[in-house]
Amino acid sequence: MERVSYPTWHLRRAARELKAGGVIAYPTEAVFGLGCDPQNAHAMSRLLALKGRDVLQGVILVASDFSQLQPFIEELDVQRMSDILASWPGPITWIFPARSSTPTWLTGRYDSLAVRVSADPTVAALCQHFGNALVSTSANISGRQPARTVFGVRHRFGNALDYILPGVVGGRRKPSEIRDGLTGRVLRAG
Repeated sequence: MERVSYPTWHLRRAARELKAGGVIAYPTEAVFGLGCDPQNAHAMSRLLALKGRDVLQGVILVASDFSQLQPFIEELDVQRMSDILASWPGPITWIFPARSSTPTWLTGRYDSLAVRVSADPTVAALCQHFGNALVSTSANISGRQPARTVFGVRHRFGNALDYILPGVVGGRRKPSEIRDGLTGRVLRAG
């Protein structure tokens, strides 16, 4: 199925819901994701409850550009940053040391945070309209298969979400690769 450009009103509506503390679903590179404002503790608590996910696991933040991630992470040495920035936008999630001000509902039990600058046009446009990075986790109940369609999202979550951005997922069959920003080591193959 071919991905389409969104009428601006869909993106404005999704961004409005995020700014109001809502939890939304949106198509990503491989599956539908659930997202919320990473600075909103109540929204994050709702998102985790919907998934049945433990806050200690931590989450991934996605962004349309690196500047949206900078408030949450400590930058690495010049060579590591050069390697990481060369991989973005793209399907690689990098683990960075978290700033001390980064909320624990994002980092979980870790002192680090998983972040990605997405090449997916829907994810990038959503972050641009929102004006910030957003939480990105697969649209599923923990331990179950993630939704790949709007119908799948509705089937799993009913009316519990504040908005579902319509559309189709990208062509990736696997989730993003995850790498350690300090070493470059692959933690999850993509």
